[in-house]
Amino acid sequence: MNREEWNRRYAGSELVWSAGPNQFLADEVASWPPGRALDVACGEGRNALWLAEQGWEVTAIDFAAAALEKGRALAERRGLSVRFVETDVLETPYPGAPYDLVILFYVQLPALERRRVVRAGAEALAPGGALLVVGHDTTNLEHGVGGPQDPEVLFTPDDVLADLADMADLAPLRVERRTRRVATDEGPRDAIDAFVFLRRASEG
Repeated sequence: MNREEWNRRYAGSELVWSAGPNQFLADEVASWPPGRALDVACGEGRNALWLAEQGWEVTAIDFAAAALEKGRALAERRGLSVRFVETDVLETPYPGAPYDLVILFYVQLPALERRRVVRAGAEALAPGGALLVVGHDTTNLEHGVGGPQDPEVLFTPDDVLADLADMADLAPLRVERRTRRVATDEGPRDAIDAFVFLRRASEG
């Protein structure tokens, strides 16, 4: 979907995505000391807002102005400070770097564009910073539920590692497929996600 299509999707009063954070983000980051975070392709800002509630200084970027307007309204309603920036995730480098945490959640793009975004996220990390990449896994098309039905925008954990293969200062800490329980008209089913957690080496 292009910018105009996403803006039309976000134009309604209802949230397109759930209000709470992605479960993998909450499970992974809840115990971390807060720092500076970047949410790439933030949508309405559910993950950015949750990070701000945990004490993080958050920048959230997306090309859909309608989504960012919703995010700003939610932040104001909840008394939170998040810097929402309208920009295409393919426009790099990312504003405000470096960051202690960069999250790329469900940024589903063709392989060459995905590589640009993943690498830009890694390049925005401060020494010791963490990169979390979560997306609809290639196997979800046949064995899971939901998500894009175009195999060109699906990926595996190994695809993400290949995108970053020449960046020697990145250490993969968890590279795996994870399942999410999803309610459907036919009852609960599992969606399959690619999950990659890497950390940039500290200086010295």
